[in-house]
Amino acid sequence: MSIDKENYGPLSFLIGSWVGGSGEDRAPAPDRGVELNKFREEMHFAPVAVVKNHEQILYPLRYKTTAWEKGSSEPFHEEVGYWIWDGANQQVMRCFIVPRGVNVIAGGTVASDAESFTLAAEVGCETYGICSNKFLDEEFKTIRYDLKVAQIDKNTFSYEEDTQIRIKGKEDIFHHTDKNTMSRSEQ
Repeated sequence: MSIDKENYGPLSFLIGSWVGGSGEDRAPAPDRGVELNKFREEMHFAPVAVVKNHEQILYPLRYKTTAWEKGSSEPFHEEVGYWIWDGANQQVMRCFIVPRGVNVIAGGTVASDAESFTLAAEVGCETYGICSNKFLDEEFKTIRYDLKVAQIDKNTFSYEEDTQIRIKGKEDIFHHTDKNTMSRSEQ
């Protein structure tokens, strides 16, 4: 497949493989308190066939993320999905599923030449929303997801995620945060 990177707008720089060794994760602990983890991570982005929804033309990147706590050989987090560019509507979308039973489609308006952008999803939203399995919906309900991505240079980008969770029995919303700086490992 011939790749015209310009068709991928602000996502074009992601094509390839990335590694990050300075990840920080703030998550619910087994006792429903706070757990802080340092992690390393790999991400892979590959173009797939152009998608045509009648008049809408989308340029998707299939991606996979795997993360390991520092010192561990077993992943503690994996996700698969798509990052999608809709140039006509200047929309970036990130659709992914985590094997804990959470599915997210986040989106936002982004200029085609943007080097940073934000995406969001909210539970109950019919366009950019969140769906969880029954247990998570009752015990750890994800109510909002925010993502900030910043291209630092052609071989480096950073991201910050804030997954807002309503934990059963807790009054305050829990901010499950992840951040890392990724370096290109191959194109």
